[in-house]
Amino acid sequence: MDSLDALKSKYLTAVIGANDETALEELRVAAVGKKGEVSLKMRELGKMTPEERKTAGPALNALKDEINSALAAKKAALADAALNERLQSEWIDVSLAGRPKRVGSIHPISQVIDEIVAIYASLGFSVAEGTQIETDYYNFDALNIPAEHPARQEHDTFYMHREEGDERAPHVLRTQTSAAQIHYMEKHGAPCRIICPGRVYRADYDQTHTPMFHQYEGLCLDKGISMANLKWTLEEFCRSFFNNPNIELRFRASHFPFTEPSAEVDIRCTWDNGQLKIGEGDDWMEILGSGMVHPKVLAAGGVDPDEYQGFAFGMGIDRLAMLKYGIPDLRAFFDSDLRWLRHYGFSALNMPNLQGGV
Repeated sequence: MDSLDALKSKYLTAVIGANDETALEELRVAAVGKKGEVSLKMRELGKMTPEERKTAGPALNALKDEINSALAAKKAALADAALNERLQSEWIDVSLAGRPKRVGSIHPISQVIDEIVAIYASLGFSVAEGTQIETDYYNFDALNIPAEHPARQEHDTFYMHREEGDERAPHVLRTQTSAAQIHYMEKHGAPCRIICPGRVYRADYDQTHTPMFHQYEGLCLDKGISMANLKWTLEEFCRSFFNNPNIELRFRASHFPFTEPSAEVDIRCTWDNGQLKIGEGDDWMEILGSGMVHPKVLAAGGVDPDEYQGFAFGMGIDRLAMLKYGIPDLRAFFDSDLRWLRHYGFSALNMPNLQGGV
């Protein structure tokens, strides 16, 4: 029995010290293989007396089982250690932010329209949309634009083709979104507060003009509305849009057929080493036209001018985008250049709102 204890101590110690499966296999062969020491001991059972076999047999079987169990446990431990080492070298930290694949960009025009809508919504304005093809009545007559006005000439306005002898009213590609205001007044009356963003068309093309561009008109009708309300509304918009509480506006008397009195609005700015800065300096730049709605325009929309009055204003969306985001050439908006869009575009998740800042 002392020899069995010695074998047990020998092989269990060797199993514990084995560093790989190759060493374990060599120990298995040396201990319980066909010619292993334990196997050779079991062959000696035939030479023993029955009484000796009763004692030696169970002891040898127990030794064999114990060595096999130790070998299996050590093999499993080595496999776990190898797996852990592999996991440590190949692991990926899924908690780290990946590199998102950018799928498209929001065009600056779309972004600025969303910003405009968000700001005016906070001021109680809703959005009214019109059609891009209008009759000359809604585009001109209802807005108090006389027949001899230069804007009604073909060198400035796109007229739709008509067959000879067609007596229907001529149609045009709208030259301003103010036509949507007439439709809205006809349908909803007053009081109202709306903005009308959209595409408009004029026959002009250079660095600051394109045949198709974007504009939005604003209209506010109620009892007791004055130029003071107009001034406050435009100041609030500009301060929110340019994110500058120091914005200053200057109103200059002007003339528009659809407003009386009328005013062009300038914003204080400065040019510093070729860079435009809004809200500071001694220069002024025109950004929009505005005024009190002409009584004839109210009447054309079915609103009683003796009971209601209001203000209106119009502003170029493309120009606002150029001023805010430093875009030098208006024509680039329509060039379909993906490099330009990746540079000036916005993430689809960057939704404008007043809380996060437009």
